[in-house]
Amino acid sequence: MFKKVVLFLVFLLSVNSAFADTNNSPVGTWLTIDDNTHKPTALIQIMQSNDGALIGKALKGLRPTDTSERRCTECSDERKNQKIQGMTIMKNMKPDGDGWDGGKILDPDIGKEYSCKMHLEDGGRKLVVRGYIGFSLIGRTQVWTRQNNNNE
Repeated sequence: MFKKVVLFLVFLLSVNSAFADTNNSPVGTWLTIDDNTHKPTALIQIMQSNDGALIGKALKGLRPTDTSERRCTECSDERKNQKIQGMTIMKNMKPDGDGWDGGKILDPDIGKEYSCKMHLEDGGRKLVVRGYIGFSLIGRTQVWTRQNNNNE
C-alpha cells in the first residue's frame, strides 16, 4: 500500500510540474488575432530550436482568402514566393527576464520582418507579441491565445 501512495504522489508531482512548465513557456500552438479586425488570422506553432531559442511556424491561415498554396510574394529574403503554410515566421527568441526578446517576426502579408519581444499573461493562456522597428515604442502588439494541447 505504501508503494502505491508513493507512486501516486510522484505522479501528482510530475503532472503538476508538466502543467507548470506549459504555463511558463510559449511552446505550443497559438491562435493569432488581428489587432485591427480582432478576428482570427492563423495558427502558429512555437517550438524550441536546437540552440535553445524559440521559433514559430505558420501552421494554417484562417482568413477566407488563405489557402495552403498561399505564398509570401512580398518577402524579400529566402522566403520570397515560398508557401506561408509551414514557413518559419518567428526566430531567435531568447529568454529575457519574464519574457522572450532578441528575435525577429515576419508579417507575411507585407513581407516585412520586425524585431520581436513577447511575454505570457493570464496564467500562460495568452501570449503578448510585439513587433517593432528600432525601439519597442514604435510597433504593433497582438495577443495570441493558447490552443488546447489536442490541437498541437
